[in-house]
Amino acid sequence: MSLPLARYRPVFAAPGALAFTLSGLLGRLALAMNGVSVVVLVADRRGSYALAGAVSAVGVLAGAVLLPLLGRLVDRRGQARVAVPAVLASGLPTAGLLLCVRSGAPAWTLFLCWALSGSSPDLGGMARARWAHLHRADPAVLHRANALEQSLDELCFMAGPVLGMVLCTALAPEAGLLAAWTLGTAGTLLFAAQRATEPPPAVRRPSRAKGLLRTPGLPPLLAVFLAAGVLFGSLEVTTLAYTDALGRQSAGGGLLALVAAGSCVSGLAFGAVRPRRPVAVRLALGTGAMAVLMLLPLAAGLAGAGVPALGAALLAAGSGTAPTMVSGMTLAQRLLPAHRLTEGMALAVSAILVGISTGATLGGALAQHTAPGTGYLLPSGAALLALLAAAGLARRADRPEGPRRPPRQADPVALAGKVN
Repeated sequence: MSLPLARYRPVFAAPGALAFTLSGLLGRLALAMNGVSVVVLVADRRGSYALAGAVSAVGVLAGAVLLPLLGRLVDRRGQARVAVPAVLASGLPTAGLLLCVRSGAPAWTLFLCWALSGSSPDLGGMARARWAHLHRADPAVLHRANALEQSLDELCFMAGPVLGMVLCTALAPEAGLLAAWTLGTAGTLLFAAQRATEPPPAVRRPSRAKGLLRTPGLPPLLAVFLAAGVLFGSLEVTTLAYTDALGRQSAGGGLLALVAAGSCVSGLAFGAVRPRRPVAVRLALGTGAMAVLMLLPLAAGLAGAGVPALGAALLAAGSGTAPTMVSGMTLAQRLLPAHRLTEGMALAVSAILVGISTGATLGGALAQHTAPGTGYLLPSGAALLALLAAAGLARRADRPEGPRRPPRQADPVALAGKVN
């Protein structure tokens, strides 16, 4: 493993790269803690998992709306000037949620407070914007940086829910959310303090008025991210429902950790390999592998397999997600104009969030009305939709790669295909 990891050294060659990576890690850990912390808090204090799930879902959707708006401000004003006041401002509605839950305030106040708390900035998107700024001249190193970011995301989403659950159950139902806000604020402030690696604010251009959705290649790429989100959301709910039906509810968290572990390892391995195909083709291959591997938990679920067999299937299925996400984020960096990169990356995250919320809702409905394991049809179908969207992008990038960037008037999708 030492040889693949050694290939990540050039990623941190720029001064300050390690510092902003570690500080951003705190913020993403906090984000991974939020979901379970809010659900446990509301369910424990109000006695309703239905209300808890609805409050959590509204927060996800509010974040999907606010993130691109914050991203646009970041592009215009700079990361530190937007991230610091945004994360500090999120403290007020978070405190409001805690008070409303304890005081027995009407349910609508919970939805309002948690929706407003979504003003926290997207540290993952800002970190990827920094990598694009630092390594834009070296596509191979940028590929590794994106792979590293995806693996760090998976680590956070393995550790975050566990940490949130431990704090909520061992200390108090409010402890998880308080810890998440504290870690997120500290991480954001430390991240913003790393000014040497921060991309400069964008110079105002007439093209800024053009909607990002009119960027060639971006709508189908967002469709890939949306489908991936449906996959993530439905896979989580279906797995929890399946283990509950087996009488092994406590095993659900461990099985989901296996999905993240498979994705984390495959992401690091994928980043260590020097890319030789156009990035749009890599995305199509990644979604194809993801679609094939998602058949494993579907087969295990329909066959009524036990926890060990399902765990092996989920571990293998998880290994197909990271290459897809890495290639998708790399392609986004190539398609988006440099002066709107953070906004565009936030739009990609928003598509994933909307997909997660949709997938969780559909997965819950399917689990409620069908036999255990049937719900795995959803992530399998979502992977197939992602493949169809990615295949269209790959067909537009079938020209041979070249060492130089094409002229500005070239098709952005073909440009992305030419640069690794």
